[in-house]
Amino acid sequence: MCYRTGMSPDAHVDRLMGKLVKAVEVSLKATEAARDAVAEILKRGAETGIFFAKGRGARPPTTGFELTEQDRDFLRSLSIRPDRD
Repeated sequence: MCYRTGMSPDAHVDRLMGKLVKAVEVSLKATEAARDAVAEILKRGAETGIFFAKGRGARPPTTGFELTEQDRDFLRSLSIRPDRD
C-alpha cells in the first residue's frame, strides 16, 4: 500500500483496499472466462448475442437506453460487437 506523506496507515482502509483488489481480480478473471467462452462458441460456428427483455412483473421502460462507452468496451472485450443490428 502507498500512503501520502505524513499519513499513518489505517488498518480499516487496508482491509477495504484488500477487498477492492480482490473484487477487481475476480472481475478480470470473470471477463477472461466469458471472453474464452465466447471465443469457443464462435470457433464452433455459432454466433453470440445479448438480448434484453423485461422481467416478470416489470413495467415497460418509459424511455429507451443507450450503451455507455464503458458498456461498449466491455462488450468488445467479449468479442461482441455492440453496434451490430
